Amino acid sequence: MSPNATLASNGISIERWTKSSRVALGCMAAVLVLLMFAPAVLGAGAIDRMTALFIYVILAAMWNALAGFGGLVSVGQQVFFGLGAYFTIRLADAGLNPFVSLFAAAIVTGALSIPLSLFMLRLKGGEFAIGMWVIAELAHLLVNLDRLIQGETGTSLISLNVYDGATRRATIYWLALTAMAALLGALFMLMRSRAGAAMQAIRDNEEAATSVGVRVIATKRLLFVLAAFGIAVAGGLWLATATTFQPKTYFSVQWTAYMIFMVLVGGIGKFEGAILGAILFFVIETVFGSAGVWYLIGLGATAVIFSLYLPRGLWGEIERRFDFQLLPVGYRLKLPGPHKIKWEE
Repeated sequence: MSPNATLASNGISIERWTKSSRVALGCMAAVLVLLMFAPAVLGAGAIDRMTALFIYVILAAMWNALAGFGGLVSVGQQVFFGLGAYFTIRLADAGLNPFVSLFAAAIVTGALSIPLSLFMLRLKGGEFAIGMWVIAELAHLLVNLDRLIQGETGTSLISLNVYDGATRRATIYWLALTAMAALLGALFMLMRSRAGAAMQAIRDNEEAATSVGVRVIATKRLLFVLAAFGIAVAGGLWLATATTFQPKTYFSVQWTAYMIFMVLVGGIGKFEGAILGAILFFVIETVFGSAGVWYLIGLGATAVIFSLYLPRGLWGEIERRFDFQLLPVGYRLKLPGPHKIKWEE
């Protein structure tokens, strides 16, 4: 008798989808469809803010994938954000359509992350985190040497000027929405695959994962490149909304700080947590962003409070208290009676 048949005969079942998760997926699909029509009904300011929200979700999801699912904590992910914007400028200057340049630049950045991973993934823990910050600073210095960029003076994505304001705003909005949906979908499917299970095994215990045949470096590289590509997409989209490129802005560690904040508040290692954290960060920025330095102090204090008293983040706490999952990437072992034991693959 197979193990699954034995479990079933004892009233025990293994499930991956719940009723709430199926409803959540359907609701998300419906929301995405409705959001496609937003430029027809919302004003310019609202469209710009919604575009920013989509970019924040991408950033949070990519950092959560790297650190929350892969155990690779980095404080230098701004390198990919900056390179995504930089290569967009470079490709557009070479004559490529600026909107095409956004994604071509992300592909170039993702390709560059492959050789970078050859030595960065040999580092562990704090060495990897600081090493990524060093790489970001080095990339910043190298971009400053490009005469097109004019040092810290920067330049603009001039080729966008051929489009009128309304067309440009709507196009960037749709590109950001599509990129967010595609990256979240790709990440969700990846984490529910064998590779996703391997990534979480590496995060939990790299030596144990190696002992059962997991290809550690290759698996880490897959996640590293995906995160690089996604963050580069976000950098290109942010450039399109701002149109101006200054290296010190795009290569600032502030971007990684925002990613960390969103993931810590929402729930690290939880697919839903990154999305929730991005929405909370967006709301806080919208309401209190004009407070200047006090806004940044408030973000730091909030992150510390969550680290001390809600280390699981908001979604992690909801899941713990109510046994509630919307987008599970693992399995649930369901026991007969009122009690359930769940575990992530």
